[in-house]
Amino acid sequence: QAQLVESGGGLAQPGGSLRLSCVASGMIFSLYPMGWYRQAPGKQRELVASIISGGSSNYVDSVKGRFTISRDNAKNTVYLQMNSLKPEDTGVYYCNAYGGGYNYDYWGQGTQVTVSS
Repeated sequence: QAQLVESGGGLAQPGGSLRLSCVASGMIFSLYPMGWYRQAPGKQRELVASIISGGSSNYVDSVKGRFTISRDNAKNTVYLQMNSLKPEDTGVYYCNAYGGGYNYDYWGQGTQVTVSS
């Protein structure tokens, strides 16, 4: 019954911005650390940003200073603000609710982000 639905992906030019949203349902959202992953074809899925319920966040080095993760527990929503986009940011972005790993996590369906001139 738990479900994560991403939105906000699309095409952006280098240097542009996008904001991704992920709305959760069927779960006690505030109990879960949330994260955004991304994956390009032929590459491993990587954790881009994560945030705990209290608001503390972490980022992969390649996006520090450019991306901001935030959450609104009242709206069951986690966001990823992406600024100063680069072509290497291209990929499918997935919302994740961390339940301890393996089959305890919840995943969204993914949203495509393409950065190209």
